[in-house]
Amino acid sequence: MAFNYVNPFFMRKNLFLILRIVVAAILIQTLRYKFTAHPDSVYIFTQVGLEPFGRIGIGIAELIAAILLLMRKTAWLGAGLTLGIIGGAIIMHLTMIGIEVQGDNGTLFYTAVLTFLLSAVILWENRKQIPFLKL
Repeated sequence: MAFNYVNPFFMRKNLFLILRIVVAAILIQTLRYKFTAHPDSVYIFTQVGLEPFGRIGIGIAELIAAILLLMRKTAWLGAGLTLGIIGGAIIMHLTMIGIEVQGDNGTLFYTAVLTFLLSAVILWENRKQIPFLKL
């Protein structure tokens, strides 16, 4: 049997590409609820006093973040934008709407935490591409 060597740089590069795709997919997947005024989305944004403009505005910001994440040169910007958006969502869950929303067993909250953590990893990995940090 021949041993096939796998370049660790290649694996690392692909891992971060997969992470960017996962975060973008999570952001894009939630857009249908925001843009179609799904009752759960309307309920959440009503609870925090941001219905309807906040729901639509945050949906647009999430769409922009997802697009930026999918492009290698702007992944850092998409990850930073995602951290801000999702950080706000986590704070709203913890202070105003609760971890469990309308019997979802905390799915929205835990998805937000996962998205936040993955975005932090993506931002850290791409930190040298941030032009104003000069790392």
